[in-house]
Amino acid sequence: MADKYLVEPDVGFIKEIGEYGGDSLKKCFQCATCSVACPISPDTKPFPRKEMIAASWGLKDKLVGNGDIWLCHNCGDCSTLCPRGAKPGDVLSAIRTYAIGHYAGFPALGKIINDPKKLPILAAIPAVLFLVLGLILKIFGVHWLNFSPERVFEEGDTVGHIAHHAFFHTWLVDLIFVPASIFAVAIFAMGLKRMLADMHANALLEGKTDKQKIDPKGFIEALIRVVPTILKHSKFSECGENSERGTPHMMVFFGFVGLAIVTGIFFVVLYGFGIHGPYKQFNPVKILANISGIALFIGGLLMIKNRMAKSEDQVSTYRDWFLIGLVFGLGATGMLTELSRLADAAFLTYMIYYIHLMFVFVLFISLPFSKLAHLVYRTTAMAYNEYAGRK
Repeated sequence: MADKYLVEPDVGFIKEIGEYGGDSLKKCFQCATCSVACPISPDTKPFPRKEMIAASWGLKDKLVGNGDIWLCHNCGDCSTLCPRGAKPGDVLSAIRTYAIGHYAGFPALGKIINDPKKLPILAAIPAVLFLVLGLILKIFGVHWLNFSPERVFEEGDTVGHIAHHAFFHTWLVDLIFVPASIFAVAIFAMGLKRMLADMHANALLEGKTDKQKIDPKGFIEALIRVVPTILKHSKFSECGENSERGTPHMMVFFGFVGLAIVTGIFFVVLYGFGIHGPYKQFNPVKILANISGIALFIGGLLMIKNRMAKSEDQVSTYRDWFLIGLVFGLGATGMLTELSRLADAAFLTYMIYYIHLMFVFVLFISLPFSKLAHLVYRTTAMAYNEYAGRK
């Protein structure tokens, strides 16, 4: 007698995939054109056909812990060539969105970040937080918040210079951002632990690997091997429909990397040597900051251009525009803050700096819940794929 398998579709999961931009799912009639068309799909057990079948049946557990959903770079080739307009690239993007929320936890916070109706609340949180905390500290005699910023004269200076720590003291900023960054790292740590366990369990079940346990050393070595692929964004060059996405993605990626390095250096110099900014324009750290900021700004502009020029074969969701708006806002306010400071427009630079801090706070808090989280999850999935020896 043949074996029987019990399939329990999760109708709610299918509905959520549709709400996240995968509402074309039911048009799929499983012809496998998508897997044939995909230029980066592995030769063994290729995607996205099997994912489209599982999604149609509502097999949530089989999909959320499937590393292949992250190997997809949403090239768009499969969606363009699909004879039924099922848009497999968008369906996999929707599944990734669901997976991000699944592994991040804290559904209430995730809803605030990913619901357009909650955007005013998200913006108001840092705006109020900085002012209220600063005023509370000022009541207790800690003058960290200066609503009437004036020129700051360092000892020996004959001419004052604008210093942002005279408006929001560095300690006040770090008092908010350090816990926010720790929160983001903790969310990712817990999510990655669960994700790796699920990926390995699925890989064993589907015969993608014969390794019973993940060897930490072997996984780290695999991660190191995939770093060049990530840094070069070489997978984007294999895409047909959306190959132009490679340049803006690289600019944004390296812009964030450069600014992270600058922030780390500034933190060490400030608390290790007590030296405040701003740095001189020809300081190597300042040069790196300027180049990274410009890359972030231009990359954001190119993302907006590409997104607006997208064909009808691909959809744009609120999560897409949230990420693009965040990237562009960070780059734009960062540049305007420096330009207004160089123009000696004290009031203007402090106000723009205030808005810039709001963008940075939203970046930290939303990182584990927004589309930007794919930087972490996709990197992990690519490393696991390398570790499992699946080509």
